[in-house]
Amino acid sequence: MASRKTVKTASKPAKNTYATPALEKGLDVIELLAHHPGALSKSAISRHLNRTVSEIFRMLVCLEKRGYIAQTDGDCYALTLKLFSLVQEHPPTERLITEALPVIHRVTQQMDQSCHIGIIEGAQVTILAQVNAPTPVGFYVKLGSTVDLMEAASGYVILAHLGDEELERTLTEWKSTTGKKVPEDLKKHLSRIRRQGHETQPSYLVRGVVNISCPIFDERASAIGALTVPYIQYNESKIGLAEGSKILKQACLEITHAIGGRLPVN
Repeated sequence: MASRKTVKTASKPAKNTYATPALEKGLDVIELLAHHPGALSKSAISRHLNRTVSEIFRMLVCLEKRGYIAQTDGDCYALTLKLFSLVQEHPPTERLITEALPVIHRVTQQMDQSCHIGIIEGAQVTILAQVNAPTPVGFYVKLGSTVDLMEAASGYVILAHLGDEELERTLTEWKSTTGKKVPEDLKKHLSRIRRQGHETQPSYLVRGVVNISCPIFDERASAIGALTVPYIQYNESKIGLAEGSKILKQACLEITHAIGGRLPVN
C-alpha cells in the first residue's frame, strides 16, 4: 500500500540559511529513490533532479559506499533497507516496537484481524511494525510501507492528538510536500476523533476494510503513533467493531504505560 509521490527538486536555500549543496544533493537522491517504485539509472536520476550526471555521480558513489543505495539491474540504483534499519534502532522507536509487539500479537489473536503501528514521518504514515491475522485469509499492511497521512486513519488519529505547534508544523510540511490544501473539514474531523478517543473509518484506499485506530502517547501526552486494525468482516466474526475498538483502546493504554507515556488531560 505504499503511495507513489512526485518528488520535487530542492528549492534554493533562503538567504538567512546556511547552504549545504552536497548534503542537499545526497538527500535529493535518497528522497527520489524512496518515492520511486523501481530502480533508476544515473541519467534518470539527474533528469528527475534537474542536475547533471557529473553532479549526481559522486553522490551515488558515496551513498553506495555507505550502504544507503545499491546497484540493481545493471547501472540502476535503488534504496537498501539501511534507512529503515536505522529508524528501528533509534532508541525511542526500538522501545516502542519492543513493548508493542507482544500486545499486537495478543490483539490479533483476540480479534482474528491483522494489526499494525503507524508513525508520521514528514507527510506520510510509515508502518513501523505489524502482525498478520491468525487466519487462513486476511488483509494486512506491509511492514515499512508508507501512505499519505491524509489517506490513513492512523494519520488522522495522530494529528488529532498532537500539540498545536507540532500539528501546524506537520500540516505545513504535508502541504509543502504534496502541493495540496488541507481538507476544509479537518478541524471538525480531528475534534471528533479527540472526543471519541479513536477512529473507526472505512479505508480511504481499500473497499470493504474498516480501519479501527487508536493513539499511543509519549511522556508529553502527545501521540507518538497509532495502533490500527484494518477490520474485515468474516462470515463467522466473533468480535464486532464496537468491541474491537475497546480491545484496541486497552492495547494502546498498555503500550503507552509501558513506554512511560501519559494520557492527555481533557
